[in-house]
Amino acid sequence: MANNYAQTAPAIVAALGGFDNIEAVTHCMTRLRFVLKDSARVDNARLKAIPGVMGVVHTDTQCQVIIGNNVNLAYQAVLQLGMPESGGSPDVPLKRKLTLRSIGAGILDSLVGTMSPLIPAIIGGSMVKLLAMVLLMSGVLEKSSSTLIILNAIGDGAFFFLPVMVAASAALKFKTNLSLAIAIAGVLVHPAFIDLMAKAAQGQAVTFAGIPVTAVKYTYTVIPALVMTWILSHIEYWVDRFTPAVTKNFLKPMLIVLIAAPIAIVLIGPLGIWIGSGISALVYTIHGYLGWLSVAIMGGLWPLLVMTGMHRVFTPTIIQTIAETGKEGMVMPSEIGANLSLGGSSLAVAIRTKNPELRQTAFAAAASAIVAGISEPALYGVAVRLKRPLIASLISGFICGAVAGVGGLASHSMASPGLFTSVQFFDPANPMSIVWVGGVMLLSVVLSFVLTLILGFEDIPVAQPATPAEAAKPVSTRAIYGRQLR
Repeated sequence: MANNYAQTAPAIVAALGGFDNIEAVTHCMTRLRFVLKDSARVDNARLKAIPGVMGVVHTDTQCQVIIGNNVNLAYQAVLQLGMPESGGSPDVPLKRKLTLRSIGAGILDSLVGTMSPLIPAIIGGSMVKLLAMVLLMSGVLEKSSSTLIILNAIGDGAFFFLPVMVAASAALKFKTNLSLAIAIAGVLVHPAFIDLMAKAAQGQAVTFAGIPVTAVKYTYTVIPALVMTWILSHIEYWVDRFTPAVTKNFLKPMLIVLIAAPIAIVLIGPLGIWIGSGISALVYTIHGYLGWLSVAIMGGLWPLLVMTGMHRVFTPTIIQTIAETGKEGMVMPSEIGANLSLGGSSLAVAIRTKNPELRQTAFAAAASAIVAGISEPALYGVAVRLKRPLIASLISGFICGAVAGVGGLASHSMASPGLFTSVQFFDPANPMSIVWVGGVMLLSVVLSFVLTLILGFEDIPVAQPATPAEAAKPVSTRAIYGRQLR
């Protein structure tokens, strides 16, 4: 697999139409996310043919270039070409036609764009909490141990202050004042405010300027801070317009905080909680009716959800469910079969293919999916590329999801399921959960491996080496920057 991103980055930018067609660029765990001014200028065939690019996904607002686990290296290479992280002119928003589709795509883009940068912190905290659980289960630490308490606090930090993290990430997404967004979100997790909400939950009347305040617990929540920061971006715009220039240094931030914070506390916060609770209730009502079948369906559909970016929609639901019940038993168990099935299919491709470059890609993708639970290299680098391994993965994901559902597996964390993170499914009260997890993981790899060999795939021919003149030909500056010579 190509890893010379100093050559890959210019080729990507050129295929996207040059810098003058790029409004913004960021990245998540495996994808470069470009916001483009004109998607018609993208040369998709050229983009997909670039060494190191595993796939391309288009949404209403983004062109997502799948790189894999080394996406940060590609991102830095793009920035080193001279493009700032904001991607050019962030203060000039693109005007798009307002339709139900564009609204839905905008909501999804806001959710994914806000949550993606936070995933490493959430996974890191989750794994520390799992470490604390294992140390307690094994008897290494006692329940009253100060070391255990500190470990749990370290793991819980990202979740307890999640509204603040969401506000900071959303402020970058919506291009509003970062410190004001953090300050307003900080109100929601302030000890005095938390204590007041606890009293309100017990029946004590709580009002702000005569307006009743709903008792809400904001720790571990996503939607309230996200919506609040979006509204903050509009409040900041209008306050800035009507504030005299001589008073902007002190009057503008004061008015923004005095307007935005009460709106968040009285209206947006409770509304966001109700929306989040409603989504969670809907998802787990379906789980309640369908039982193991819902896990099977989710396991079969999960790779397709990842392809569209829809999988991030479940992040707030998973976080809230684990916070309220201590575990999540529908989405996370389905990912075991989905992730490891993609790894098993990639392993079969690696063994069967005659193409050395594809073999290297497939082995690396299989290791990433099976060991770390990062499935996108396998999904885009192998399964989608060859098609039939994707079908094998979907079938295997459905069957293994059914087994995970029958076994009653549930996750105590939200780290992407893989060999190293399988501990999150261990239930201290049910030692057999270890057997079920091991069985589902083994079945996922073996079943998808066999199905891929049975279905077969059309191997990619070995590319002929380029002539010395072609190999030495550089990517033109005109192609990168989209300029026309006259």
